[in-house]
Amino acid sequence: MPLLPPRAKIRPVTFSFPGHRAPESTASPINKLKATAGQKNRTLANKRTGAPFIQIRSRSRSSGVARHAPCRQSIRTKGLSSPRPPPPREQLDVFTEATHALYYCPRDLRQRKPAESGEVSPVDEKTASAENSQKEDIDSEDDKGIEENLSTTIPQGTDKTPEALDSALQNLSPRWRNWVIRGIFTWLMIFGFCFLIYLGPYALMITTLVVQVKCFAEIINIGYSVYRIHGLPWFRSLSWYFLLCSNYFFYGESLVDYFDMAINKTHFFKVLVTYHRFFSFCLYIGGFVWFVLSLVKKYYMKQFSLFAWTHVALLIVVTQSYLIIQNIFNGLIWFIVPVSMIVCNDVMAYMFGFFFGKTPLIQLSPKKTWEGFIGGGLSTVLFGLGLSYILCQYPFFVCPITYSEALGSTTMECEPSPLFRPQEYSLLGKTWNIYPFLLHSLSLSVFSSVIGPFGGFFASGFKRAFKIKDFGDIIPGHGGIMDRFDCQYLMATFVNVYISSFIATTSPQKLLQQVLTMKPEQQLQMFYTLKEALENRGILSLGN
Repeated sequence: MPLLPPRAKIRPVTFSFPGHRAPESTASPINKLKATAGQKNRTLANKRTGAPFIQIRSRSRSSGVARHAPCRQSIRTKGLSSPRPPPPREQLDVFTEATHALYYCPRDLRQRKPAESGEVSPVDEKTASAENSQKEDIDSEDDKGIEENLSTTIPQGTDKTPEALDSALQNLSPRWRNWVIRGIFTWLMIFGFCFLIYLGPYALMITTLVVQVKCFAEIINIGYSVYRIHGLPWFRSLSWYFLLCSNYFFYGESLVDYFDMAINKTHFFKVLVTYHRFFSFCLYIGGFVWFVLSLVKKYYMKQFSLFAWTHVALLIVVTQSYLIIQNIFNGLIWFIVPVSMIVCNDVMAYMFGFFFGKTPLIQLSPKKTWEGFIGGGLSTVLFGLGLSYILCQYPFFVCPITYSEALGSTTMECEPSPLFRPQEYSLLGKTWNIYPFLLHSLSLSVFSSVIGPFGGFFASGFKRAFKIKDFGDIIPGHGGIMDRFDCQYLMATFVNVYISSFIATTSPQKLLQQVLTMKPEQQLQMFYTLKEALENRGILSLGN
């Protein structure tokens, strides 16, 4: 910037700033500048910013408020190691002084500010009111982020122990105390699982539904604690309403697939079956409209976050539960073996890691070790082969659940498929009679050992994100229900995909159920069409 020489004559220059108008008086700009820039303002600016003060006096169009800007004492220029000092004040005319202020002052200090008198222009008032109205539509700064430790608000199962057991184990070290507590409740859960198998498939289905509801409650409870809007009207009810809609759709699909003939005998249920998907869609749309009407100003972001949170929880919990029910209908062996593999892998990985673990496996779970991962995997493969061999010998475990019109109820009696009958295999020059299902159990055990633990790692990352140790406290020493089923849901999805890809075949029983639900004229048309096709292919005459 060119500077004037020390003794150069200063010629008054009229300069108008954008948004301002020139003074109405006939006094020169230099005289007006000297008259209005008092020592008091310069002293005040020096105290606040520590920089020399230049006041450019002009009046706003609306309020005439004086504008001023503190300047930096020096600025470093490109290629110079020492700062360049500002020129003497007496060398500046109005134009040069204005550009000097803009050049030497930082950008954030060039903003026009109200005078020290506290006056505010109408333009500033409108801007402030607009900013305030926008702030009212978003979450306040006090509500942003997770400012509290959720472990203090969400019960933690690893910290909860019955008083009698706690007093009996008080002399043990924390490490062995936790080992004993986990072992006791692990065996209790194993015995409970065996009892449910004894009660039959319907007890397992009901248990799956109960577990699903509890897992959903634990996940949603974390969401409420994170976003802290417990008092928001209807939102908790909305979450449970969406859970009801999802269960109506998925479990209705299962009933239609397996009990179509029994349901169609009643006119009321026949209507529900025929228009099941339409009714499910209407229920969901009702919840969607309910959510939109429940939106509250200042909580938009949190409400939409919880809306997404609810749907992700439904995707993880309800969908996987539906796949578990499908696996049960395909035969109890497709439910018992995968679930038992996950339990075995979890228990044996903990045992190997507890006694031999030295090498950390993954950062998300510092207590997981390579020794536990490998030991649990090998144990799961051996356990899966042994359990599969035992279950293949009983029709109760291998037969799918079907509805018998002759009996008027469901049955689990059938002729076992070749998958569950011994077949001859040549291996190492010898002939072996092996159940083909054992080969499939190897695939299941490898997945449960290698990929299954990543469901637990995923849950560990989720809990670390919100600084909690467990999803709940319903199982002492273990945590919540979700802490035990994080790997089970991933395994159930794999089993369902595996069955549909490599095992499933067209079921004559299902086709017959669909034919019997048709109208009489449609059944006759189906019969003549099938008869003609069989005769043309020579199958019907061959059968006669």
